[in-house]
Amino acid sequence: MLTKFETKSNRVKGLSFHSKRPWILASLHSGVIQLWDYRMGTLIDRFDEHDGPVRGVHFHKSQPLFVSGGDDYKIKVWNYKTCRCLFTLLGHLDYIRTVQFHHEHPWIVSASDDQTIRIWNWQSRTCISVLTGHNHYVMCASFHPKEDLVVSASLDQTVRVWDISALKKQDSVPGDDLLRLGQMNTDLFGGVDVVVKYVLEGHDRGVNWAAFHPTLPLIVSGADDRQVKLWRMNDTKAWEVDTLRGHMNNVSCVMFHAKQDIIVSNSEDKSIRVWDATKRTGIQTFRREHDRFWILSSHPEMNLLAAGHDSGMIVFKLERERPAFAVSSDIIFYTKERFLRIYEFSSQRDTQVIPIRRPGSTSLNQSPKTLSYSPTENAVLICSDVDGGSYELYVIPKDSAGRGDGVQEAKRGTGGSAVFVARNRFAVLDKSSNQVLVKNLKNEIVKKSGLPFPADAIFYAGTGNLLCRAEDRVYIFDLQQRLVLGDLQTPFIKYVVWSNDMESVALLSKHAIVIASKKLVHQCTLHETIRVKSGAWDDNGVFIYTTLNHIKYCLPNGDSGIIRTLDVPIYITKVSGNTIFCLDRDGKNRAIVIDATEYMFKLSLLKKRYDHVMSMIRNSQLCGQAMIAYLQQKGFPEVALHFVKDERTRFNLALESGNIQIAVASAKEIDEKDHWYRLGVEALRQGNAGIVEYSYQRTKNLERLSFLYLITGNMDKLTKMLKIAEVKNDVMGQFHNALYLGDVQERVKILENAGHLPLAYATASAHGLRDVAERLAAELGDSVPSLPEGKRPSLLMPRMPVMCGGDWPLLRVVKGIFEGGLDNVGKGTADEEEEEEAEGDWVDELDMVDVNGLANGDVTAIMEDGEVGEENEEGGWDLEDLELPSEAETPRASVNARSVVFVAPTPGMPVSQIWTQRSSLAAEHAAAGNFDTAMRLLSRQLGIRNFTPLRTMFLDLHTGGHTYLRAFSSAPVVSLAVERGWNESASPNVRGPPALVYNFSQLEEKLRAGYRATTAGKFTEALRLFLSILHTIPLIVVESRREVDEVKELIIIVKEYVLGLQMELNRREIRDNPVRQQELAAYFTHCNLQMPHLRLALLNAMTVCYKAKNLATAANFARRLLETNPTVENQARTARQVLQAAERNMIDASELNYDFRNPFVVCGATYVPIYRGQKDVSCPYCSSRFVPSQEGQLCTVCDLAVVGADASGLLCSPSQVR
Repeated sequence: MLTKFETKSNRVKGLSFHSKRPWILASLHSGVIQLWDYRMGTLIDRFDEHDGPVRGVHFHKSQPLFVSGGDDYKIKVWNYKTCRCLFTLLGHLDYIRTVQFHHEHPWIVSASDDQTIRIWNWQSRTCISVLTGHNHYVMCASFHPKEDLVVSASLDQTVRVWDISALKKQDSVPGDDLLRLGQMNTDLFGGVDVVVKYVLEGHDRGVNWAAFHPTLPLIVSGADDRQVKLWRMNDTKAWEVDTLRGHMNNVSCVMFHAKQDIIVSNSEDKSIRVWDATKRTGIQTFRREHDRFWILSSHPEMNLLAAGHDSGMIVFKLERERPAFAVSSDIIFYTKERFLRIYEFSSQRDTQVIPIRRPGSTSLNQSPKTLSYSPTENAVLICSDVDGGSYELYVIPKDSAGRGDGVQEAKRGTGGSAVFVARNRFAVLDKSSNQVLVKNLKNEIVKKSGLPFPADAIFYAGTGNLLCRAEDRVYIFDLQQRLVLGDLQTPFIKYVVWSNDMESVALLSKHAIVIASKKLVHQCTLHETIRVKSGAWDDNGVFIYTTLNHIKYCLPNGDSGIIRTLDVPIYITKVSGNTIFCLDRDGKNRAIVIDATEYMFKLSLLKKRYDHVMSMIRNSQLCGQAMIAYLQQKGFPEVALHFVKDERTRFNLALESGNIQIAVASAKEIDEKDHWYRLGVEALRQGNAGIVEYSYQRTKNLERLSFLYLITGNMDKLTKMLKIAEVKNDVMGQFHNALYLGDVQERVKILENAGHLPLAYATASAHGLRDVAERLAAELGDSVPSLPEGKRPSLLMPRMPVMCGGDWPLLRVVKGIFEGGLDNVGKGTADEEEEEEAEGDWVDELDMVDVNGLANGDVTAIMEDGEVGEENEEGGWDLEDLELPSEAETPRASVNARSVVFVAPTPGMPVSQIWTQRSSLAAEHAAAGNFDTAMRLLSRQLGIRNFTPLRTMFLDLHTGGHTYLRAFSSAPVVSLAVERGWNESASPNVRGPPALVYNFSQLEEKLRAGYRATTAGKFTEALRLFLSILHTIPLIVVESRREVDEVKELIIIVKEYVLGLQMELNRREIRDNPVRQQELAAYFTHCNLQMPHLRLALLNAMTVCYKAKNLATAANFARRLLETNPTVENQARTARQVLQAAERNMIDASELNYDFRNPFVVCGATYVPIYRGQKDVSCPYCSSRFVPSQEGQLCTVCDLAVVGADASGLLCSPSQVR
C-alpha cells in the first residue's frame, strides 16, 4: 500500500472522491462533514448542520453539489462553492445509511434503517419512489454505473437487485391532479414502478455492503458472517459464484477495483484485504493497530482508494504507476505491462522488444521499479521488489527489436538496486553486508567493495562511480579507488537525474529538488508543497520537472516557475528544445510542446546575454505581474518598463530606474496628488529642479514651492509666491515668503494687517524704519513693547545659493542596451532632456494647473482675477496657440541635441590605495583606513588576536593621516591625505607615505614617566603607562635599522616592568596567604629592572620575608641589596640589621616555591617560576614566557597576542622591507 494522505479525526463513516478535483469528502460520526484536498494535505472546508452521525456522503459527477444523509433522518444537498446547504429531503423514518447521486438522471438513492430505499428527484426535490421489501435495516444502496439497476444490502441477510427502468418514463413533473394523487399514493404505500429483479441469499448474517462491477455482470457483497461473496447475474437470474474467506470480523465494505481485476474489502478486524477476482485468492492484507475499518471508496477515474476507520481515514494506492525507463541519446527503453519496449524520440516510433515477465505472475507491487541500459552491449537491467529486491539482466539480440516474441531467459540475482557502471559491468547493492558487488554480463562477481557508510540504494554517477543514498545523505563513491569523492546532506532521495554533460545532478525527493555539481557541491534547493514526480535537463542547463499537477523549471541560480498545468501526472523522459517527451501512467509516450520563452528570458538575463533579451522583448508576448516583479527583484526595472501598459506600474518602475521622463508622462496620465508628490521627491534626488517645481505646482504645495525657489535662488518666482499667498489670504505663507525675500517692510505690513501691532512695532524699530515705528507707537499708546538695550539689530537675509536656477550638471554616460534599443517597444518614452529654456523655467510650457485651477502657470493671471495688481504689468512675450499637427506627426528633435554636457575627469587612484599597495607596515594601512588589512598584518607578524586595545589608535592614525576642508555649506567635506616628510620640491605625482601621529620619541617620554611613577610607588599609574607603550609599539614606524633595534629593546624593558608591576599589584590584593605574598615579592626581584627600582624591590621582599619569620630568605635579599651598593643610607642600614638578626637563627618558618640558586623566569599568567631546562612557551610579540598549559591563550602581559602562535616578527621600518 502506498499511502498518499492520512487524516486524524473522529470515526469516518462515509467517503466520496471528487471526479475532477483532488478532493475527498469524509463524513464523521460526530456529525461533521470534512472536505479535504488530499494532494495538498489541507482541510478546505467543514459542514456541520447534521444532528448526529453522518453515515453517507457523495459528490455529484458534474455539478458543484454533494449529498449527505445522517442519523437525524435528513438528506441534505449542499453546494460546495457557496459552502451552504441548498435543501433538505425529508421522508425517511430512521437513520440514513448511504446516499448516492445517479450518474445521468437528477436522482438520489438513499438506504435507511426504516427498511426502505428511497429514490429522490433532487431537481423537483421530491421522492419519486420508495423501494420496500427488505425486512431489516438497509445498510447500503447504489445505482449501477451503466444499467437501470440498484443493488441493496440489508441485515435481513439478503442482497436485492432492483429494476428502475420504469422510473425513466415517469421522470417528468406531474401535470394534473390525478398525477399528484398518484404521487401521494406512492409516498404513502410505495410505487409499482420499481421491481425487485433478484434476491441474493447465501450470507448467514446481516449483509453490510453490496456493489456492482463497473463493466461485468458481477456483484460483490460483504456481511457479518465475515465472508465476501461473489455473485454473477444474467437477464433472468443471479447466482453465487464463490466465497472469499479470511476476515476475522464483520466485513463492513467491499468493492471491485476500477482499473485492475481485484476486489478490495475492509472489516472491523482492523484490516483491508485485496483479493484476486479471477483466482479468488487473497493477494495482500494491510492492518492497523487499533482502528476498525468502516467504509471504502474508489476514485472514479484515477487509481486511488480511500478507507475510513475509527480515528480518521487514509487515501492510498495499491501499486506504483510510474513505468521504469532508461534514456540513451535518441531512444528510451521502458516497461509496459509485461514487455520491454523501445521508443525513438526523433521518429516517434514505438516498438515491442522482449517479454520480461512470465504471464500469470501478476501480484501487487512486483512491477519493475528501475531500469538501467548499456548501449554498447545492448543490455538491460530491470530491478523490482520481487523476493525482497531482485534484478533481471537481459542482453537484447540485435534482430529481436520489432518482433518482441522471443522469450529469453534472464540472468537473475538478489539485490536492492542494480545499475551499469561500465559498458560490460554492473553494480549490485547487497544491503545485508553493505557491499557493492561488481558483476559482468555473465552475472559473475568480478569485485566486491565495502561501503564506508550504510547505503540503502545506488544510482549511476558516471563510469566507475556510484551515487549512494544513505537516509539523509548521498555520497559519490569511486569503485576503483574505493574513495568517497563527495557527499551532501539531502532529504530522502527517490530519483537522480544527471545533465547531458554529467556536470550537474538533480536529486529528487518527495517534496524537494536539490541541484548539485558532479562532486556534490550544493547549488540550490527547491521546496514543493505538492509531490515531485520526475525531471530532465534541457540543452541550456535548465532543469525541467513535474509535480502532480504542473510542469515547472528551475534555473541554475535556484529561480523557478510554472511552465504549464497538467490534468494527469506525467514522467518526463527527455527535453528537446520546446518539446517535452514523457510517459504517462498508462505507459504511453507523449510529446508535449511548451512555451519556453519565460525561462529562456530569465536564463538570458542571468547569463547577461542581453542581445537575446532584446530580441525576446521585441518578438514575444512576455508580460504579467510575475515577470515585472521578477525583473524588479533582479534589478532590471528599466527592462520591466518595456512590458508594462498600466500607467501606475509604469510610474513605479520609472521611479525605480530613475527614468524621470517616463515618470512625468505617467504622472500626467494618472494625475493623482500622491504620484506627483513621489515624482517631486525623485526629481529632487536627481537635482531636476524644473520637474520638482512642476510637481509642487500640480499638488499646489505652495510651502515646498517657496522653499524650492529659495534654495535655487529664484527671487522673481519667490516674489510671485508672496503675491499668490496674499491673494489666497494665507498670512503664514505671506510671512514666510517675506522672510525668504528679506523684505522687512512687507513683514511689518503683514504683521500690522494681522493685528500683531507690538510685533510689527518691534520689527520696524529693530530694522530702523522710524516713520513706520512712530506711527505704530502712536497707535499702541501706552502698550508699546520695550526693546532690549545695548543690542545691535541685523537684517535676516537668506544666503544666496552657490548655483542659481538650472538643474544639476549631469555626467555623460553611454545609454544602456535596454534604453536606446527599446524606445519603440511598448510605450514611446518622453524625450530625453529638452533644449535648455530661458531661465530653465518649465511653468509656461507645461499645461500647469495653478493655485486657483487656472490653466496657465503665469502668476499675473491670478492677480488680474483677484484685482490685486498694483501697476500694469508689461504684456510680456506674445505667445499665441498655433494650430500645429499632433505630436505623433511632428518630427522629433535629435535626442542628443544638447551639446553642452559636463564631462567629469577620470578619477585617479585614491591615495589610501597607493599607501596600502606599497606598504607592509600595519601603521600605514591603519592610516589609510584599511583596518582589516592592518589587523591581518599584525596577526601575521606578531600573532596579535585581541585588537580591542588598538581600536582608538587605529582611529587616531586614520584621522591624523588626513586633513579636512569645507568648500561651502551645501558641499560635503573634502578629505585630503597628509604625507610624511613632504616638502615643496617633491614631485606632485609621487606620493609619500602617510603622516603618523605616533613616533618613537613619544614612547621614550612615556617610558621616563613610567620610571617616575614606579619610583614614587604609583604602581597602577606606572602599569598603565608601560602597557600603553606596549600597545603603541606595533603601530610605530622608524626609519633606520638602529632605531628598529631600539624599538625591540624597548619591548623587552617594558615587558619586564609590566610583569613585575602586575605581580606586585597582585601581591597587595592577597591578604590571607602570607606564603604567596612572599613568593610574589621574591619573583619581583628577578625582573630586569633599573637599579633604583631593583633596590626597592629587594628591600620590599626582605621586609615581607622578615616579618613572616623566613629569616634565611630575608638574609638572601639583604645580601643582594648590599651588593648593589645602595646610595640611600637608610636602605643599607636596614639590610645590615636584617643580616645580623638572621645569622643568629638562619631558618625559614614556611617553605616557599622559590630557589634563588637555580636560574628561572616567571610565568606571565600563573606567576610561578619556570626553571632552566623546563618546557615553556612564549608570546610572539612581547616574548613573555609561560607554562605549556597556557598555549593558545591570550598573553596576560601585553593583552594582544596569542601565546605560542606562529609569527614572522616585528616589522616597523621600511628599511626592514628593503
